[in-house]
Amino acid sequence: MIVGSVCMSHSPIMDRNRAAPEAEKRFWGAIDKASDYVAEADPDLVVIFHPDHVNGFFYKLLPSFCIGIEGDSVGDFGTVAGKLDIPAGRAWSCAEHTLKEGVDVAVSYRMDVDHGGVQPIELLSAKVPLTRMIPIFVNCALAPRPTMARVRALGEAVGRWAASCPERVLIVGSGGLSHDPPIASLDTATPEVRQRLIDGGPLPHSARTARQNNVMGEGPRFAAGQSKLLALDADWDKMLLDGFAAGDLSTLDSSDDQRISQTGGRGGHEVRCWIAALAALGQGYKSDVLFYEPIPEWLTGMGIMTATPA
Repeated sequence: MIVGSVCMSHSPIMDRNRAAPEAEKRFWGAIDKASDYVAEADPDLVVIFHPDHVNGFFYKLLPSFCIGIEGDSVGDFGTVAGKLDIPAGRAWSCAEHTLKEGVDVAVSYRMDVDHGGVQPIELLSAKVPLTRMIPIFVNCALAPRPTMARVRALGEAVGRWAASCPERVLIVGSGGLSHDPPIASLDTATPEVRQRLIDGGPLPHSARTARQNNVMGEGPRFAAGQSKLLALDADWDKMLLDGFAAGDLSTLDSSDDQRISQTGGRGGHEVRCWIAALAALGQGYKSDVLFYEPIPEWLTGMGIMTATPA
């Protein structure tokens, strides 16, 4: 059975770049409330819809959706590295059910999950452990991305599986809201970066350090108005949150990917994970927006929402 859902923004640099003290206080207060909600729900299993930041999925083979049967945390940006506690039989059951419902998901016995999937699990595990998990990758970073209609279909199919489970299942959606991280594109990539986007593989320590330092350095520049990244769009974020709170998951159906990139930024595509998670709850869910603020030091419109099925 589904016992609830948490949708939340993630930011890889929140541990290193300090935001305004009052904003941090409000954010961590909301995390505490979300952790209380999770503890009260008392889940046995977490299904997390998450993006990837070109750490685990590449153009060598790029599925729209992939369910991890076995996998590891990459350990980027301070998240804990190592083998994830994925119940392989239950993950396989989820994949079989989703395929039978007409949604073509890939499966992986070697899924690499970066901070986009691991950070929310760590943040929400303050009061009960959430490490027994099924990670479901949704392609948000690299074109071509799945349509919002297919994302809803994925969430609905997974939700029907979860509702029939003997476990108490918590659904988590990780991503967004508006943010514009420096994600490379094939169209503008150097030959070296292009090869990385296609072939992938683990980054050497020196390359990962340089990559993370580049992202962390953007925080102070962005907060000072000295960054070339797209500004956070609180109006866009609030439009989405208002729609989601009202049960409307079709808000972006008329927006193509270019328009999303121009308003919500390159990272705004991650809102697909919220849509999948909320679609899993079915019609009539009840929601509560615990927090929303654009936090430039973290490069992200930070939002946290809980939702309970009808």
